[in-house]
Amino acid sequence: MSHPMQWLSDELEELKSSGLYNRIRTLASPQGAYLVVDGKRVLNFCSNNYLGLANHPRLVEAARSAVGQYGVGPAAVRSIAGTTELHLELERRLAAFKGARATITFQSGFNANLGCIPAVVGKEDAVFSDELNHASIIDGCRLSGAAIVRYAHTQTEDLRKQLQETRSRYRRALVITDGVFSMEGDIAPLDQIASVAKEFEAMLMVDDAHGEGVLGRGGRGIVDHFSLHGQVDIEVGTLSKAFGVVGGIVAGSPELVDWLRQRARPFLFSSAMTIPDTAACLAALDLLESSTELVDRLWENAGYFKDELKRLGFDTGRSVTPITPIMLGEATLANAFSRALFEEGVFAMAIGYPTVPQGRARIRVMISAAHDRKDLDQGLARFAKVGRDLGVIRG
Repeated sequence: MSHPMQWLSDELEELKSSGLYNRIRTLASPQGAYLVVDGKRVLNFCSNNYLGLANHPRLVEAARSAVGQYGVGPAAVRSIAGTTELHLELERRLAAFKGARATITFQSGFNANLGCIPAVVGKEDAVFSDELNHASIIDGCRLSGAAIVRYAHTQTEDLRKQLQETRSRYRRALVITDGVFSMEGDIAPLDQIASVAKEFEAMLMVDDAHGEGVLGRGGRGIVDHFSLHGQVDIEVGTLSKAFGVVGGIVAGSPELVDWLRQRARPFLFSSAMTIPDTAACLAALDLLESSTELVDRLWENAGYFKDELKRLGFDTGRSVTPITPIMLGEATLANAFSRALFEEGVFAMAIGYPTVPQGRARIRVMISAAHDRKDLDQGLARFAKVGRDLGVIRG
């Protein structure tokens, strides 16, 4: 008789034999242009540290100082005894930075979606969701119990068609899209989506995880990028990428924020953002408000690297942001490419199924303001060598 958990070993072996097993590497250094990974110093093209803030001295000092004053952990959920003056200050500052009426913070961007979506729609409602939306949106929709209607990626005419055919069946409708799609690097046509949502009296929500600190004036996000202030009902974001720390936010009306304080389950049932994280996020805001230098450098680096990859013959898909996928097709090739890069001193992980559809595996390069031109040129030379060795490019 087999053990009832034998299936785990069987499934893991299947992942390994199909080239889909994710061997997770270990870091032994702070985030930056270079990392120590599995004992080896490598050029870092993996992290979401867009602005290089994850190890910025001002953020480190802010976290250290806050720990001395407030301690380490909140020791409670926000709704009981976990809301500190730092949390409220961060929420006020984020609202001012983004040009929003109010914000609420969560422990992560994932939790922000899990908390927000089920609080605004339920079994009598429908969510109209881009087919490539992030897993946290998908899980939030499932938890809500609402009907889920998918529309073709970034295709506003298909969104209109889906709304025309089904909107009347439901009490409330919520249109949800990622702002920047994390695997493709393309941007949702939010201005067009907002117009369609308004036409059908649907609420509009955007997850701006990869747009916070990247898009808009000085990194104010996708709503600012499209000048849609007041036209997007719910804006979700994260503090774990460009801000360099951890945490999630929801921006919207004061009524929305008050409702989430009453009904968002991660807010009610999981401890608040830690003290050092909250303080570090405030320091990140100080830097973003004082200068656009880091955001400008990020885009300059991204444009240079992407143009050079294309010149070498690599396919970077439909990316128009610092997220730079190198499309390779099969997971076995992507994994082999990643391993060869690591041997050459470059850390760039393969992305395969189920994160992306089968047959669309890739190396996803995350460019940062922490890189200088020498770093980028070194990385390009290594990509060219591995690409030629594996027959991905010629010459």
